[in-house]
Amino acid sequence: MIEILTAAQVDRARRTGALVGDILHSLKERSQVGTNLLDLDRWTAEMIRDAGAESCYVDYAPSFGRGPFGHYVCTAVNDAVLHGRPRDQRLEDGDLLTLDLAVRLDGIAADSAISFIVGESRPAESVDLIETTERALAAGIAAAGPGARIGDLSHAIGTVLSDAGYPINMQFGGHGIGTTMHQDPHVSNDGRPGRGYQLRPGLLLALEPWIMADTDVLVTDDDGWTLRSETGCRTAHSEHTVAITEDGAEVLTLPSGAR
Repeated sequence: MIEILTAAQVDRARRTGALVGDILHSLKERSQVGTNLLDLDRWTAEMIRDAGAESCYVDYAPSFGRGPFGHYVCTAVNDAVLHGRPRDQRLEDGDLLTLDLAVRLDGIAADSAISFIVGESRPAESVDLIETTERALAAGIAAAGPGARIGDLSHAIGTVLSDAGYPINMQFGGHGIGTTMHQDPHVSNDGRPGRGYQLRPGLLLALEPWIMADTDVLVTDDDGWTLRSETGCRTAHSEHTVAITEDGAEVLTLPSGAR
């Protein structure tokens, strides 16, 4: 299903997006050396509840996972990149942490992810991974607007990733979003320009370039959810929910202070 939202629904999506951005910003500030991933999950649940919102993850049970996700935020550390299930693990200096969050507020969902380094260390490989996904996300957003094709966005994202020398996995990518978290159209992280669905005002898309340093092969943890690089290399993931407008694409999931 491809859902086109009304102007009133897009306005509600702005509020949801701001909430997602603010929660992620708060979690990043709290992610210090020694912070437990389960505490990040607990804090997320509290912030969602206090906002009168609902989690898109806690009861999420797609075909590729093992039962309901059962947590409120995805916490992927170092070689983990997608669907990182919170566990009893304390962050260490130099860890590359990805937080991925989706919530629904007033019936509209928003989805975003950030990757960053914990503590004082700044490993060059981790910095490059993060910066590359952020540049790819910016390129995808810049290519979005009324009349553009999904392939234009995929091509813009993929060009940044491949020019930086990273392999691209095509199993998971961006997606439509609206009254539910995952909708059509699928937005691959590489593709051919001029192909695919033509974007219209009122369409919401979650764009999410992600990469692994030296492989495009994923392996699944015993928890049935957490996806890691096959080689154990580091990974990064950046995501925003955007609304297609009459003039272009509006990023909805920036924290309030960045608007």
